Amino acid sequence: MRRAVLLSAGEQSALCGASAFTFPGLGTAYFPRSDPGVFIISLKAPTGTRIGTTEKYVKQVEDIVRKTVHPGDLNTIVSNIGVNADFSALFTPNAAMHTAFVQVGLKPEHKVSSFTYMAQVRQQIASRMPELRTYFQSGGLVDSVLNQGMPAPIDVQVSGMDLDAANRIAQQLAGQIRGLPGISDVYIPQDMDYPAVQMNVNRTRANELGLSPQEVVDNVITALTSDVMIAPSYWIDSKTGNNYFVTVQYPENQIKTLQDLTTMPLRAPAIKQTTYLSQVADVTPILTPTEVDHYQLERTIDVYVAPSGEDLGKPAKEVEKIVSGVTLPRGIRVDIRGLVNTMNTSFKSFGLGLLLAVLLVYLVLVAQFSSFIDPFLIVLAIPTGLVGVMLTLGFTDTTLNIQSLMGIVMLTGMVVSNSILIVDFANKLRTDEGFAVREAVARSCRIRLRPILMTSLATIVGLLPMALKFETGSEAYAPLARVIIGGLIVSVLLTIFVVPAAYLLIYQRRAQRQGLAAAEETR
Repeated sequence: MRRAVLLSAGEQSALCGASAFTFPGLGTAYFPRSDPGVFIISLKAPTGTRIGTTEKYVKQVEDIVRKTVHPGDLNTIVSNIGVNADFSALFTPNAAMHTAFVQVGLKPEHKVSSFTYMAQVRQQIASRMPELRTYFQSGGLVDSVLNQGMPAPIDVQVSGMDLDAANRIAQQLAGQIRGLPGISDVYIPQDMDYPAVQMNVNRTRANELGLSPQEVVDNVITALTSDVMIAPSYWIDSKTGNNYFVTVQYPENQIKTLQDLTTMPLRAPAIKQTTYLSQVADVTPILTPTEVDHYQLERTIDVYVAPSGEDLGKPAKEVEKIVSGVTLPRGIRVDIRGLVNTMNTSFKSFGLGLLLAVLLVYLVLVAQFSSFIDPFLIVLAIPTGLVGVMLTLGFTDTTLNIQSLMGIVMLTGMVVSNSILIVDFANKLRTDEGFAVREAVARSCRIRLRPILMTSLATIVGLLPMALKFETGSEAYAPLARVIIGGLIVSVLLTIFVVPAAYLLIYQRRAQRQGLAAAEETR
């Protein structure tokens, strides 16, 4: 008897050790990665590239997509190049003429995963156009919601009022992060060296000539873009009732150089004589940021980091090591934001919730059995299920995510119910029918094994299609099914040994003590 007990305990300890050994190798993710059937390529040409050249780059990217994606899988390709100086700039990630994005849509019945196509297109662009900076992201609604609108699950934000210093730190971090394993894309959306012109208006001189600084600026804006932002006017089509912007703009080829801009004539109601821009303003070429992002009123430079697979925990830890090892100048701070923070917070909350759930189950069982020992024996089945969970996740290369954690909660109730069958029936045989402890446990295991196997087998067979991802979209629920299947299989194999062995060990010692006490009383 003692050998059986020790063998069973040793078996459980060995399996627990094996599962603990596989736990550090498990990947973690907030939600299982599902194929959205669409992906987006954000690209940047060298800073200052004209929009015509950017368009040529985009055409080459589209050709690569058409050659990489099977014609039977490709549905649409939509490209957006540059940005307009109007309200439409609010709805595009583009920041300048050298930026663009290409959205690729696959057919619903596509046979190859969009993530596979992303990897192939990424490799082709890197080999054929190394001058382009690209960032790939899935365009699915689920990823957008989980990332809270951010394009990356890991966003390294370098904050500080000194943008040049923040940009140097961001570039340094990006260079180190690119060398990490498990990282597919590293992208900095902001550029600090975009060619621009700075205009300083001589207010005194402009006032003498009958111009206000606002009128000088309005003249320049109208010449370079249009007057839609400073003097919007509309025309209503009498037939359709549609509103149209009516804009005024200089001919496109009239201003080609900086000299053409400075010799531009200015117009205003109070102007006294013909006046040129060079008479009232100094125009000098400078380098400027394409965009200035803020987080809680503080300027930031973002480093978007995308993992190559579903695992988010390991890349995030490596990024944290790099961030912690960077020497920051005064006034610069680096924070890691994005989905990874939500994942860590959720995992901590779930761990606490699972402990409270087990404790609540134990207290309920204490009230039902009127004992502290029997509920403890029943709860011993939970570690056996967790052993199966860890082994299953490791062997199937499944991440620990929200769905698999939900499976653990469901599994806890199942393994506890199986353990209750054995303990409760053994108590009845021992107390009501007068069986010895050893015989009661053996008979309880033999009789209760059939319903345990029937219910467990029915659950496993019912979850197999979900675990094997037979249906469309089942990859989002496969971790839940795999956790329950693996946990149930291992729990059934171990519970019929561990729980009875522990029951026998505790109650036989109690019986021996009661026998000794009775013998002493008779003396």
